Amino acid sequence: MSGAMQNALQAQAEAADPKSSAFVSANAGSGKTHVLINRVTRLLMAGVAPQNILCVTYTKAAAAEMLNRLFERLGRYSIMDNAALATALRELDATIPTGKNDLRRARALFALALETPGGLKIRTIHAFCETLLRRFPAEAGISPGFTVLDDRLGKDM
Repeated sequence: MSGAMQNALQAQAEAADPKSSAFVSANAGSGKTHVLINRVTRLLMAGVAPQNILCVTYTKAAAAEMLNRLFERLGRYSIMDNAALATALRELDATIPTGKNDLRRARALFALALETPGGLKIRTIHAFCETLLRRFPAEAGISPGFTVLDDRLGKDM
């Protein structure tokens, strides 16, 4: 494996570490979604409540892709046998314990994510900002009942 490839894999592993803060920015196809899915999975395995996790992307397509891949992974975890699940967890993070209770928790993540009030927060930057404005309109100096202009309406103004 080349030095550049090893550096890229090391950077991905560091970005997926939930103990550190990370801003992931890279070219298309470089593995950003994979890194963020790993990070969210590790956070969930560490006991972080799904409603306390926020992922922000630039496009609706990226947000949908991330959500689909995360649910796909958690769905696979829910039906894996013990040996396969333990291997998958060790590949995700060698420090994740793989005792019976840990495997049970990993299998329950899919249902937990599905049952999270309001769903998992994987949003575009625009949707995230709109949420903030709706929560704090007075602080932003805007009307509480504001509406967002779409591109078509914005051109007419």
